[in-house]
Order: sequence, then structure tokens, then C-alpha cells
Amino acid sequence: MEDNQLKKDELYMRKALAEAEEALRAGEIPIGAVIVCRDRVISRGHNLTETLCDVTAHAEMQAITSAANSLGGKYLTECTLYVTVEPCVMCAGAIGWAQIRRVVYGAADEKRGFTRFAPGALHPKATVTAEVLEEDCRRLMQGFFKDKR
Repeated sequence: MEDNQLKKDELYMRKALAEAEEALRAGEIPIGAVIVCRDRVISRGHNLTETLCDVTAHAEMQAITSAANSLGGKYLTECTLYVTVEPCVMCAGAIGWAQIRRVVYGAADEKRGFTRFAPGALHPKATVTAEVLEEDCRRLMQGFFKDKR
């Protein structure tokens, strides 16, 4: 990957991490997401499953809905999703339906991640970049679950 793209990916992943920290402060599983279109953040989201009492209120789902509203359409073909943890199957399906062309995530999710259970869920033209600021993303999740136990 070119150096300039890596710098951009890290910049936007830090914004997703800020969303994850917001979720943590609210007592939610600390996952955050941002959607970028033409080098501009158009939406942000973090887990709200506890707050909304809604199992579908994942960070990615919040960001996709907000981005669609921001752009005035359901297809996000010129967008990149940055998310701190690998999307689950549900979110991967929504990412695919929204036709997001690039997904960048931090930490893998060996238990529930889409690459294990539904690797074909994304749009056929979508690309995936993994392990961006992986250690920071993993540390936030591990700290949350360690405190819960």
C-alpha cells in the first residue's frame, strides 16, 4: 500500500477509535466507525445496542444509515468505511447492500467476523484492508471485556 494511503487510513481509523471510545464511555462495546467520501467524513457511528435495546444497532449500521441520509441515497459506491473491529455477518450484508467499495478495519474478530462466516457478503467490487491501527483497536476491546469479567 502506498505511504499516502496508509497515512489517510490511519487518520480516519483514529476518528473511528474516537467513536469507539465514545461507546466505551456510554457502557457499550467499544466499536466505532466512520464513513469517508471524497476525503471527507460524512458519517460517524458507534455501538448503541445497549442504549437503544437493539441488537442491530452496531457502529457500522449507525454509520451507514447516517451516510445514506447525508448523501440522499442508499448506495455508498464512492465511500470507504473505517471500523475498529472486523464487521460481523449482519454488518457485512448491509455494507454489501449499500455497495460500499472499500472497507478498512483494525482488529480481526475471530469469533464473529464476516471473513470467517460470509466472505462473499460484500459487494463484488469491494476491497478490504485489515489491521490498520490493529493494536490500538484490539487493546480497547480487550480492556472492555477484561473489566466486564
